[in-house]
Amino acid sequence: MARDTGRPLRADAQRNREKILAAAVRVFTEEGLDAHFERVAREAGVGTGTLYRNFPTREALIEAAYRNEVARLCEAVPELLATMPPHEALRAWTRRFIDYATAKLGMADALRAVVASGTNPYAESHELIQAALTSLMNAGTAAGAIRTDISPTDMFAALAGIALTSAGPDQREQAERLLDLTLDGLRPTPSRAPDN
Repeated sequence: MARDTGRPLRADAQRNREKILAAAVRVFTEEGLDAHFERVAREAGVGTGTLYRNFPTREALIEAAYRNEVARLCEAVPELLATMPPHEALRAWTRRFIDYATAKLGMADALRAVVASGTNPYAESHELIQAALTSLMNAGTAAGAIRTDISPTDMFAALAGIALTSAGPDQREQAERLLDLTLDGLRPTPSRAPDN
């Protein structure tokens, strides 16, 4: 995720930023709003000064961590489509979607605090995720691997339902089964032979 300053980061600074964001997701998922910046810095392997230079407030860190999760999910699409058939790319991406939903669920209290501070961390996330899913489904439809009567909006609703009911870390097996069931339902059905 790019910084708001518009200036590109040095490679080492970008690596530190990525480590901080990944650590923030883990720590805020485990500890919620009680998480300390020092623990995030320790988990990321950086000093607290580095953390504060990048994220001067708790809200800025939480928002950036969440937006980074959305970006990682959406930016995975081109690589998945370049390295595997469209139906496999969609299957792999839906697993990443559940990872994202699990992180979002774990950070729910922290994200609510960001919203309460007057910032909307969710701005554009729905549109970005919908666009990523549309790319995957369009590729699958073009390859004949996905039914043409199921829209990306329908698939997003199904994924949101799975996330709502099964995104907890202890529910991963159920989420996997529900994803398989949903993806199996996307397969094109062979045309019925005309009755004689």
